[in-house]
Amino acid sequence: MAAGYQEEVVAQFDRARHDGGTQPQECTMQTLYTAVATATGDGRNGHATSEDGIVDVDLRIPKEMGGPGGATNPEQLFAAGYAACFHSALKVVAGQDELDVNGTEVSASVGIGALDDGGFGLEVELDVTVPNLDREAAEALVARAHQVCPYSNATRGNIEVTLTVV
Repeated sequence: MAAGYQEEVVAQFDRARHDGGTQPQECTMQTLYTAVATATGDGRNGHATSEDGIVDVDLRIPKEMGGPGGATNPEQLFAAGYAACFHSALKVVAGQDELDVNGTEVSASVGIGALDDGGFGLEVELDVTVPNLDREAAEALVARAHQVCPYSNATRGNIEVTLTVV
């Protein structure tokens, strides 16, 4: 993890701790990195590439949604990003208290479905394995990570995110 990013995450955690763990409605952000990706073709049955070419994937609607399957989809990409980001946040906050988080895992399940009032929505379940901490300490750590994770901050108040220590 880059030192500048880690220092900023720690600073964000300290601010969250001082304001009771909530993020202000309006806050400014100093951008550390911007990812750019472009989707082409037929949307969910198209193609996506990152500006630097590292991500270069075909997209297909999953069979469960009536599509052909056989390629990744936006929900899988979101799940991978959220799991990785949350895992980084978990390690940062654990490091502040020198907690042993060796062997931790974060699995993200992202569901998509029709909303009652029209359109579609997402829901996320994060299953977090923290083998070297007791359940109470693991749950406290997960709650703290949820306050500093950028994906958690982006989704808070917008979609349901369930945190489970497994």
